[in-house]
Amino acid sequence: MSERRVLIVDDHEVVRRGLRDILSGSNFKVCGEAENGQEALEQTLKLKPDVVLLDMSMPVMTGLQAATKIRQLAPETKIIMVSMHDSPQMVEESRTAGADAYLTKMSAARDLLSTMEGVLNKGSN
Repeated sequence: MSERRVLIVDDHEVVRRGLRDILSGSNFKVCGEAENGQEALEQTLKLKPDVVLLDMSMPVMTGLQAATKIRQLAPETKIIMVSMHDSPQMVEESRTAGADAYLTKMSAARDLLSTMEGVLNKGSN
């Protein structure tokens, strides 16, 4: 399987670094990073990643706002919302905004790679 390109979006460097570390050695390549939703939108249009890992709560433009715009402008890009909140309401808001999956930061180390494979494989059947 070829490498899949990933954009990591979070306003905290330590979280971005942690997600990068989880992805290292996998068939996912980090093609870029962003610190807020506006940068996420710009980088998605420029870099055309296969997957965007998108924090929900960020300055300038929230993850929900960015997901809505990314879904409109780059519908082929998969969006995984990554949040510290473990709430059914947040999951529903993410889905409504266009996210393909929702992952808590607490479960990311365990579930990130399988979640990414799942959203990518869902579209290829």
